[in-house]
Amino acid sequence: MKYSVITFGCRVNQADSLGFEEGLRAGGYVAAEPDQADVVVVNTCSVTSSADQSARQIVRRIARQNPSAQIIVTGCYATRRPDELAALPQVTRVVLNDDKAQLVPLLFHAVTTADRFGAGEGSCGAPIEPGVAGRTAFTLRVQTGCAQPCAYCIIPATRGRPASLTIAAVLREVERVVAAGFKEIALTGVHLGSYGRDLTPAASLVELLRALAGYGPDVLFRISSLEPMDCAPAIVELVATSKAFAPHFHLPLQHASDQVLRAMRRPYSIAQYGALVDTIRARMPGASIGSDVIVGFPGETDDDFAELAAYLDGSPLTHVHVFPYSDRPGTEASALAGKVAGTVVRERARLVRDIAQRLSARFRNGQVGTVHRGLTLEDGTLVVTGNYLKVRIAPGRGRNEWVDLRLTEVTGTIRGQILTPSA
Repeated sequence: MKYSVITFGCRVNQADSLGFEEGLRAGGYVAAEPDQADVVVVNTCSVTSSADQSARQIVRRIARQNPSAQIIVTGCYATRRPDELAALPQVTRVVLNDDKAQLVPLLFHAVTTADRFGAGEGSCGAPIEPGVAGRTAFTLRVQTGCAQPCAYCIIPATRGRPASLTIAAVLREVERVVAAGFKEIALTGVHLGSYGRDLTPAASLVELLRALAGYGPDVLFRISSLEPMDCAPAIVELVATSKAFAPHFHLPLQHASDQVLRAMRRPYSIAQYGALVDTIRARMPGASIGSDVIVGFPGETDDDFAELAAYLDGSPLTHVHVFPYSDRPGTEASALAGKVAGTVVRERARLVRDIAQRLSARFRNGQVGTVHRGLTLEDGTLVVTGNYLKVRIAPGRGRNEWVDLRLTEVTGTIRGQILTPSA
């Protein structure tokens, strides 16, 4: 039997899909392109209406190109609107997020799958080696669920209450994937900063990171998106001082107007956010600091937008993902007055994307001449550095090798030169 897994959305979905692939491969399935697969799993996102639309489009495309395929749909859109997806052609099953642990056993009953997909302990099947399905780093979900009531977000309704793996369970999974050959592990969660608060006794993300710090420098941990209020000084200091952690932060801002932040129910001010990223930049001058922003939130005035643009333009951020506001039925924001006209939203998004491009270019250009340790990807000619730069190098290396390199030029593509041990 041949399978294909198509993933939309966040790193949490990527981690779930990686688990599906492990279970399917352990049960004898073989990876194939969607138009050749017997079973296609579509792991959906529902953070925006365009994400929903993309999922529907891919399901219809698979049905046209591969009329004999069984299509299994799961993820946040499947959880939020299961009937919509069940009505699409060739969808034989819709699996809610809470039932993801059962997806592989439903497809292949001989597969033994412990609860990797939920908040339980243990792992499934034979591990995926680096390079399978194009993955060199392993994405490890240590937490799921969210209780943070942001006004615009549907995810608490689709992912449920927070639930964390124990530190012991995380360490066992790290041992397993390191033994399989992985050298970089991305730690992720729906609300990663809340890690451990649901456990008895309670734990914290700082405790988990300290437990993982002993693996460096042979294994690099990359911390996925953290809410600003959860990025404690101890986390910043640990990343700054330990070779086990990539100097890479993703801290969603969402807006720089305190008025809009309050309407969004974001529990911090722009002053607090600015102080955090300024501290990171002072402590780690070469760190990458990414963010997300929403433009056109209901009630956003010209002055609010001007505050956002002005902050971003002078900020130490290195990359920004821009989301035009999209109503999500069932969220508090969808019922708010003061909706911003679509033409205005699109223009504001364009302006912020222009700022984001300048921030990225400034960061990239400022890295020329710096020295980094990185991991080779693909055919060995692409390297990802700790601060998340993708660098092209000359042929001669394999995938999944640590290399030291100096960045030599940025002309659209960043290029680097491998350093010899004596350099």
